[in-house]
Amino acid sequence: MRDIVFTRDGWIPKAIREDGELKLMLGAGADANHDPRTFTFPIREAHLAAIRADLARHLLLWSAVLPLCDAAGTRGGLDEDAAVALLDPVLLSPPADVDALFRRIRWDKGRLIAHGADIELLERGQVCAAMRAATETSDTKRAQEYRANRRRADRGETLGPLDTAILRYTGRYLHGATVPKRIPEAVDPRLLAGVTRVIATAERACAGMRIDRDPRRGKRATDKRDWDRMAAAVDTAVRRAHPGLADEAVGTVSFLMCSEAANRARSLPVEDGGDAVGDRARGRALAFTDDKGAEAKWSPGGPRTAGAEFWEFVADRSAGDNEVFTIEDEERGEGIQLHFYADSVARIATVREGSDGAEPQYRVEYGLVDGMRGYRTLVSAFVEGGYAALEPHGPWMPDVADFERARRRRDAR
Repeated sequence: MRDIVFTRDGWIPKAIREDGELKLMLGAGADANHDPRTFTFPIREAHLAAIRADLARHLLLWSAVLPLCDAAGTRGGLDEDAAVALLDPVLLSPPADVDALFRRIRWDKGRLIAHGADIELLERGQVCAAMRAATETSDTKRAQEYRANRRRADRGETLGPLDTAILRYTGRYLHGATVPKRIPEAVDPRLLAGVTRVIATAERACAGMRIDRDPRRGKRATDKRDWDRMAAAVDTAVRRAHPGLADEAVGTVSFLMCSEAANRARSLPVEDGGDAVGDRARGRALAFTDDKGAEAKWSPGGPRTAGAEFWEFVADRSAGDNEVFTIEDEERGEGIQLHFYADSVARIATVREGSDGAEPQYRVEYGLVDGMRGYRTLVSAFVEGGYAALEPHGPWMPDVADFERARRRRDAR
């Protein structure tokens, strides 16, 4: 049977009586199913009295025990002897001895900061004095800001007021992995005008640029080269116009512009995302195939372009082990084969039809492709004009050895 003897707000450890024995109970960490773990260890009446009377000591004990809970992992047991050994030194010793103890043991600084501890005193090792401002309620954002600033200090990066305002505006002050957005209300009004000037510089730098989809990587993927091109343009313009900004702030503004452009691309129908234009008038049916034997047909007169249908076929089927896709015009005996794994393409024309048991003869020529935009251009040219329409997009190499040498030279660059 378990009864709660004393408790404070939130996750602060509770004093319980379990089967007649006085214990401290706390939740920490998670098990293999990501459910919270609960740990208990025995305490004495003197410890309970100290916990009741002194919030600061209660929080200091919590901070000291949490690393032991972390060490237990997802299924190990708490080292009760180590936990019990902390009780007298943390709860009953003079402040100077507690400070000395915390210089020797592992403890959770963020937990104390979240509960109002003075950061400067904590950094100087004066933990008891730091806890004079402790509060029962927790401010996790305060601890997150401390950790974020420590990471910046470890990288040797110092933020100015405008840098900080930009990071708050984009929601990336606390977590660098957060996708940026626009949160003007998060910025000190006195700094908001400076932030909007930086954002305006970035918007002018990428005006007219876009980030298209990359169906080679799935339905929602976007073109990395487009992203890098836009990021470089924004980076250059912002650094030129605002030379005092920290790298983190500049990178965040570039990320904001690129992520917004990528989201716009994902919201458009495929036909509006830079795919084949004007091929609805083509008068012949086309067949799409991949390296796994899947096949799809496109016929003129339908609601969607051949290019749009083909790139959707690619987005549905493309994978690490499926990177060769072909478009065939069976009536003309022509085709184009895309090799995504090698940034290359082959155009194919039938020279002689097979008859009387003889195999047909084909002309095959190879070319190099410059990223997703290059593939879009080639596909659009083929679906509109066939084999001959690809001629301006060469050079085309009939010799495989010549082609491989050219590909190696390109890759070496």
